[in-house]
Amino acid sequence: MTGRGPRWWRAVRWYVREFTDESAYDRYVAHARKDHPCAAVMSRRAFERKRTDRQESDPRQGFRCC
Repeated sequence: MTGRGPRWWRAVRWYVREFTDESAYDRYVAHARKDHPCAAVMSRRAFERKRTDRQESDPRQGFRCC
């Protein structure tokens, strides 16, 4: 039973990161390095800016209140 704590915590952390889409940058980097090894990888800041701009320009994404 002592070994369950860290495994449980990793599962919760994974779920929260997937639910909030915090892991999107990690997926992007893995994809870029695998499928486009010669291309430059965007910084996290540039990635988040591009993602936010794309979400705000698409009316199907809903609205942003703040």
